[in-house]
Amino acid sequence: PVTLASQDALPIAVAFTESVNAYFKGADPTKCIVKITGDMTLSFPMGIIKVFTTNPSPATLTFKLKNTSRLEQILPNQQLLFSDSSQSDSNSKDFWFNMQALTSYLRKASEQNPSASYYNVDILKYQVQSDGIHSTPLNLAVYWKCLSSTTELRVDYSYNPESMASPGPLSNVQVLVHVDGGVTNMHSLPNSIWNLEQNKCLWKLSDISEKSENEGAGSLRAKFDVSDGPSSPSTLAVQFMNDGSTLSGVDMELQGSGYRLSLNKKRFATGRYMADC
Repeated sequence: PVTLASQDALPIAVAFTESVNAYFKGADPTKCIVKITGDMTLSFPMGIIKVFTTNPSPATLTFKLKNTSRLEQILPNQQLLFSDSSQSDSNSKDFWFNMQALTSYLRKASEQNPSASYYNVDILKYQVQSDGIHSTPLNLAVYWKCLSSTTELRVDYSYNPESMASPGPLSNVQVLVHVDGGVTNMHSLPNSIWNLEQNKCLWKLSDISEKSENEGAGSLRAKFDVSDGPSSPSTLAVQFMNDGSTLSGVDMELQGSGYRLSLNKKRFATGRYMADC
């Protein structure tokens, strides 16, 4: 564990994790529903707790939440944080800790898990303003053609760099769809995996970004032979993630002395990300 003297600047890490939920209906961009939420977590190394508990008045930990103009709701952890609601700057917000509450929170955490090298504290949750389809990192449109003996499916997708504060690749991209009607055979491009027990077709795609073919736009196609058709179109589920960026662009800056930021992690991933025809 980190050994810290009380006069050192104490290292703290921050993580912003956002979740994008979206529902696409056909190829109509106006019907796209989007909700983006975020969490901010601070990590305190084990060594800090000793400094806090042996020092009767540790330096107050204060920070500025920056680039907040795209947030429509900020819900701070009210047991630990104070903020000044009269601040006029719409693009930043200052917060400071109730140091007594923070110290007892960390002390309790260390008693419950004494061998941990650091402790995570949920600081605040927020909701990001969304502008429909313009806020989705991967735009989708789904087409089904269901006949008595065959089912055809096409999924058009396109990478949307505008949705991200600093565009980065979407990784672990998976597209999953349930196909009923008694599938006996499947042809797909690119190749997908058919799960017989669950009657589901799964595509696993390589990273999608502006550097991908066609700047990250493409189509998935599948044709199914069915013994008990026609199939009923189902809702498609998509997942992906990005390490290193957020959709909101929100950030934090430590204020005053006594503490330093040792790590600033940003990521976003899909929550429920669905598409219907």
